[in-house]
This record gives sequence, C-alpha cells and structure tokens, in this order.
Amino acid sequence: METKKENNIAAITHLSALGQYLFPFGNYILPLLIWNSKKGESTVIDFNGKQVLNFQFSVLLYTVILLLITIPIFLFTFFSGMSINAVLNDHEWIIKNLDIGNNISIITVGLLAIILLASLKIIEFIYIIYGTIKASNGEPFRYPFTIPFLK
Repeated sequence: METKKENNIAAITHLSALGQYLFPFGNYILPLLIWNSKKGESTVIDFNGKQVLNFQFSVLLYTVILLLITIPIFLFTFFSGMSINAVLNDHEWIIKNLDIGNNISIITVGLLAIILLASLKIIEFIYIIYGTIKASNGEPFRYPFTIPFLK
C-alpha cells in the first residue's frame, strides 16, 4: 500500500472516533471496523487504529470513574437533609428540611467532577482532531494519558 493512502486511512481512523456524535458507541464501532479491515495491510494503520481505540477506551474508563464519583455525591447531598412524609388524605408527598447549605463541600466536589467530565470531553475532541492531522502528515501520534489496552 502506498504511503499517502496509508496516511489517509490512518487519519480517517482517528476522525471516525467522532462517530460518537452521530450514533451511540460510534467512537468504538467505526474505528474498530476500519482498523480490523485494514490492520493487516499496513503497520501505520495498525499503529493508528490501536492508538485511537486505546484512547477511546481510556476516555470511557475516566468517564465511568467520574460518574461513579459524581452521581452518589449528588444523590447523597440531595437526600441527606431531607425527610419525606406522606400525607395519606390527599395522596401527596411533603418534603421537609431540605437544606443543602450544610453539604457545600460535597456539592463542590460533585461540581468539580462535572467540570472535569466536561473538560475531558473537550480535550477528547481536540486530541481527535490533532491525531487526525498528525496521521494525515504521516507522523506517529500517541494520545496522552492513554492506557494501552491493545498492544
């Protein structure tokens, strides 16, 4: 396979990770399909396909960790200072003692996790575009903070 064609396929592999904005799990399915169909033809495509998939799996792991931190914090904060009393006559719920002022430090940690999650998605988008440019120029690119799931 010629070098320019290899570089173009490698760039498309990086760019295909943006498939997550078209349909669910597009950032895994599209690069996996391209990489699997072309990895035997070129070491450049094999290298770039592994980098894209490792980066996407790493971002997934970081996202899950942040959500495992954020969701319980917000649920705990919301329900900790609240007592729920049921009024049987009118079939209504009355919420009393809703006070989040005492849990400001927990809310701050939760908001920090949300900010980190948003930053992670912005950084992911930027690095996908940067990796695409590097691959189209024929330069090897390794995403930072990536766990090597595929070697």
